[in-house]
Amino acid sequence: MRLLCCLLLALAAIAPVPALAQSLQCAPRAQVLDMLAKQAQTRQALGQAGVAMMELFAGEDSQHWTLTVSFRDGRTCLLARGIGYEARDELFPKPGTAS
Repeated sequence: MRLLCCLLLALAAIAPVPALAQSLQCAPRAQVLDMLAKQAQTRQALGQAGVAMMELFAGEDSQHWTLTVSFRDGRTCLLARGIGYEARDELFPKPGTAS
């Protein structure tokens, strides 16, 4: 979760820039959500990023994930996709512990 927060903060600084959406793969929100549903990915987290909304979707198998940004005009853009998603309460071990 801490990793997601760091990603959201980093992207919040650039999300309001219109040129960002022009260089990304974007489609109407309903179309992107339909694609993610077909891949059995559901929303795991969201956050405000300037005038946009960042969302993290992950598959039921806890392996595939997609990070998106949605704009007020109805566009949703893919920021990143990958495998190896693992939901965790903490990113780093507590001080004084080995793991």
